[in-house]
Amino acid sequence: MSTTTRTRKKNQNTRFQRVMLSLKQDRLAMISIIWIGIVLLIALIGPELLNLFGRDPQKYNLDALDDLAQPAGFGGGMSWAHPFGVEPLTGRDMFAIVIAGTRTSVLIGIGATIIATIIALILGISAGYVGGIYDTIISRFIDILLGFPSLIFMIALGAIIPASVPRPLLITVIIGLFGWASMARVIRAETLSLKNRPFVVAARAVGTSPLRTIIREILPNLMATIIVLTTMSVPGKIGAEAALSFLGVGVPPPTPSWGRTIRSAADWIQVDPMYITFPALALVLLTLAFNTAGDALRDALDPRTQARIDSSAATADAASDASAQAAAPGDLNAAEAAQAETQDQLEAQQMVAAESPMATETDAALIEEEGERL
Repeated sequence: MSTTTRTRKKNQNTRFQRVMLSLKQDRLAMISIIWIGIVLLIALIGPELLNLFGRDPQKYNLDALDDLAQPAGFGGGMSWAHPFGVEPLTGRDMFAIVIAGTRTSVLIGIGATIIATIIALILGISAGYVGGIYDTIISRFIDILLGFPSLIFMIALGAIIPASVPRPLLITVIIGLFGWASMARVIRAETLSLKNRPFVVAARAVGTSPLRTIIREILPNLMATIIVLTTMSVPGKIGAEAALSFLGVGVPPPTPSWGRTIRSAADWIQVDPMYITFPALALVLLTLAFNTAGDALRDALDPRTQARIDSSAATADAASDASAQAAAPGDLNAAEAAQAETQDQLEAQQMVAAESPMATETDAALIEEEGERL
């Protein structure tokens, strides 16, 4: 096995570790990822846990209301039994409503994101790889869809389609069908850049079929972009579901949903402001967490960021070795060996940066500069 092959495999094995290290160094990103995991867990098993502990989001509790059908007590009826308060008119537990609504809002957002990502991958990669008139048609269609008032069309479809169609499934499909254009544009641009790279040209030259070339050569180099785009697309889809439910064309009652709860609470905001606080806070925190995690993933997966991290680490190691050599002249051979090892690491990074399709000239220049400095 050649040195280049060993270096490439080692780089592939350690790339995930470097991404995780970069994320661990960002405390805000780790908090966001943990919060996303908690919300996803609630979406999966939250309603079952409510049933297990005897909390029914549809159960009326008129004893928790005063004579004006408003929540009795402080903060919209907040207590140990009802930590988020109770709903006006019905006395339903707001904690149970928010927890049960998590499944509807989150699963619709994730489902719509999956649909949008699949469409964006198919059209974006094919348009960028094939080119010609097909690329022109897809590009103009993307431009039209980006300028189209999709929310109005979503409302019209939600009102026209019969009520016999499952509303959560319908909302998921509608949001997904109108939410892929911006993602497809980015993927198309990345594919245009990748298809002229030497490794793709070589694959075509040896007779590899277009589909196999896309799957084995182009798609793996788009994974970082796809992960970031998908992560940052989820909050927009969840917000779209909340907007449709707020406008009355989302999931129908009695299915709990953050957007529908916010719509109901809007009529009571002057009387009971706590009614809208917790569902709106849940929506805002989840959106913020996805955006923060998406930004952190983008930085962690950026090859230029990784090149700077590796180069800084190599410089620090070289400085440490030089200090050790100055402090202990008798250990000259050990210091020279450490210096040589650092130089080998820089040469390996330079080789990987030159061969990697995701590397840029700036990356190679940074690594080469560190080598000259040593």
